[in-house]
Amino acid sequence: MEPSDLAGLALVRAVGPVDALAIIEGTLEAPRGLERSMTSILVDSGAAGSGWPGLADALGRWRPRVKDAAPERDLAVIAALGGGLLYPEHPLWPPALADLDLAEPIALWVRSATAALPPLGSCVAIVGSRDSTSYGASVTSEMAYALAQRGLTIVSGGAFGIDAQAHRAALTGAGPGCLPTIAVMAGGLDRYYPAGNEDLLRAIAHQGALVAEVPPGASSTRYRFLQRNRIIAALSVATVVVEARWRSGALNTAHHAEGLGRVVAAVPGSVYSANSAGCHRLLREGAAVCVTDAAEVAELAGASGEALVPEPLQQAAIHDGLSVEDLLLFDALPLTTGTTVDKLSVVAGLPPAAVLAGLGRLELMALAQRGNGLWKRRR
Repeated sequence: MEPSDLAGLALVRAVGPVDALAIIEGTLEAPRGLERSMTSILVDSGAAGSGWPGLADALGRWRPRVKDAAPERDLAVIAALGGGLLYPEHPLWPPALADLDLAEPIALWVRSATAALPPLGSCVAIVGSRDSTSYGASVTSEMAYALAQRGLTIVSGGAFGIDAQAHRAALTGAGPGCLPTIAVMAGGLDRYYPAGNEDLLRAIAHQGALVAEVPPGASSTRYRFLQRNRIIAALSVATVVVEARWRSGALNTAHHAEGLGRVVAAVPGSVYSANSAGCHRLLREGAAVCVTDAAEVAELAGASGEALVPEPLQQAAIHDGLSVEDLLLFDALPLTTGTTVDKLSVVAGLPPAAVLAGLGRLELMALAQRGNGLWKRRR
């Protein structure tokens, strides 16, 4: 079945994977009430269960593929590539994927430099346009490098543009003992797609991790690209969109993350850039937090109160901390020639008594000076 085939996932949940396969193959008769149970599972998960065409129609979609299934061959291929197969009962299965509920993958094919994928709190997704601009590439590189330096794992989709920049920077910036980056692929892990990223994906397979929901030999399709986005979102504590057009696969990933209750962030761009229209859309709709550097992303990804970004240091202005009355009086003081209390009362709009009291305070703060009964600002 295709990734995120909710009817198939409901069948597996209802009877287990072994009996589900037997029912699809036709070697086991479907138990009475199975279709009703599947409908209930679909409805409980929020899927449009009441409108699905039924088990017979689903079996008609799945059975033609049975003859092409070759699990022993697929396992031999992934083993030869130094990888393996994870499934929900496996001790190394990422628990964060359970947040997908019914859409949790049946299994994951993995080629990784380490035995286990990092936990949810250590992963940040960086996604964006395939046709990224120099601005987007620069922001992505700086952000991914700095996050990898902090020990975080960068998750993306292995595509051209922002994805590739994020993976490359993470590989460069990762410290020893850290899994620098994870590429979630839309096709089988026996081939590098897109071919133009072969060297990059090969490096990820050796230093990071390649992950796919479909077995070796499976091709990358438009549908599978969209479905793998939910895995990128689920594996990551935060998803950052650097550049995205008004309609973009990166926005699809952001919406998956939002639906899972994960943090979504977006990098602002030029109002004239079509590549940033999707980011501005997320910010305008309140679906994303504005971020401009790795420190802000790390703050969002960390636990509450951790990795807080310090306020930028700025030189204080001489009028900082003045009350409203004292600020009005300070603005009324001339710079060169002195003036009288009565004149200051008119210019500042304050009674003479308030002017006298204020002038005393300003004089103590070295902001005003008196000479020959006249007042002016002190330089």
